[in-house]
Amino acid sequence: MATIFQFARDSLTNLVSRMGTERDKASSSYYGVPVLDDAHILNAYRGAWLPRKIVDIPAFDSVRAWRDWQAEGVEIEPIEAEETRLNVRGKVLEARIKARLFGGSAIHIGTGDANLAEPLDVERITKGGLKYLTVLSRRQLSIGEIERDPASEWYGKPRIYRVSAGDKAQVDIHPSRLVIFTGNAQPDFELVGGGELTWGDSVLLAVMDAIKQADGTAANIASLIFEAKVDIIRIPNFMASLANEGYKAKILERYTLANTSKGINGTLMLDKEEEYESKSANFSTLPDILDRFLQIVSGAADIPTTRLLGQSPAGMNATGESDLRNYYDRLSAMQALEMTPAMYRLDECLIRSALGSRPKNIYYEWAPLWGMSDKEKADVFKTKADAARAIAGGSGQQPLIPIDALSDALVNAFVEDGSLPGLEAAIDEYGKLAEQEPSVEEQAAALALEQEREQEAAATAQSRLRR
Repeated sequence: MATIFQFARDSLTNLVSRMGTERDKASSSYYGVPVLDDAHILNAYRGAWLPRKIVDIPAFDSVRAWRDWQAEGVEIEPIEAEETRLNVRGKVLEARIKARLFGGSAIHIGTGDANLAEPLDVERITKGGLKYLTVLSRRQLSIGEIERDPASEWYGKPRIYRVSAGDKAQVDIHPSRLVIFTGNAQPDFELVGGGELTWGDSVLLAVMDAIKQADGTAANIASLIFEAKVDIIRIPNFMASLANEGYKAKILERYTLANTSKGINGTLMLDKEEEYESKSANFSTLPDILDRFLQIVSGAADIPTTRLLGQSPAGMNATGESDLRNYYDRLSAMQALEMTPAMYRLDECLIRSALGSRPKNIYYEWAPLWGMSDKEKADVFKTKADAARAIAGGSGQQPLIPIDALSDALVNAFVEDGSLPGLEAAIDEYGKLAEQEPSVEEQAAALALEQEREQEAAATAQSRLRR
């Protein structure tokens, strides 16, 4: 019964207040089709600092720390040298910026093949087989027929891409020869553009309204600065005398002289019957208003204000660390979910081009985006060292794992996190713990310890016999 009464009361309330009915003012609000052409996007990127930072910052941060190859030392150096020769890091940054700006871009994997319309056979790449990398934006690549076979790797994507080659006809490029990046992915390409496939949306599309509001607020505040101080002078019979043209000229001459006098010696000369008043605008709340609009932009762009605006965190005990950690965690996820799959074929070609083969034990990890301070690094090193001592045992205790295995694991850990620079080279020069012969002092100490244990065991046995 209570449920029925509650429903009736809600219905009557809605009818009286018009809330939820067609006469509700909010019922007329709707989201229209967002429109942002390439010319507008380019002008915003080139002429305004907020759009440029929103596009560039995540793209730059995603490649800032780059990646660490995990392999034998003799294999890492050729791979890194090949990355440097081809400027892989710079090409990925350029492609990421263009993808975020225009909605899509691609890196063409140049292997010197004559027929680019054929799929790329990674296994055929030999040493030095990767010739060049070329960044192409969505504006330079047109799409062909869409793949409709659900069993195909390219389902829902173009079977072929086309690029203009100067005076020549368009060149067809198979998608396996492209590292494809997109901006903001579209939920369903069938519903966007009348079923025509597009790359993706520019990241500026969803935040442009917030950017315009923030820029407009800043421009209005800047205009108010000119009205910060207004001088008011009351003149007897001013309006009645304006009909006389000579009076107008005299008024302008009169107060031009008065302002000149005020600017020179700080003295304003007025007639006895004239009244002077100065009004100043109150700007105390304007910074807070502008900050709110900039915070909205920061939230819309998913970039912390400390990173977007370069300002220190505000508020009691505010460090901004949690915001930055969340931001870097999102970038790390983007690296794993978007960049790594997109760059798979490029990386396979890179390894083969650098080494001439593909060892199975080679892989890479994205370097951490959050860098620790020297104190934090020292604390981590001390924690690892203390844990190693506990595992190794002490005061006659048995180690939890063999000392040699523990030593190798610690060497790997300290080399990977950079705690002890040059450790790997030193190990190669002096050898591992298991390869080193014990010194005379160590042998003597071990012998003395063994004798002491034997004596303790003999004394214990004699004591038991006496009992």
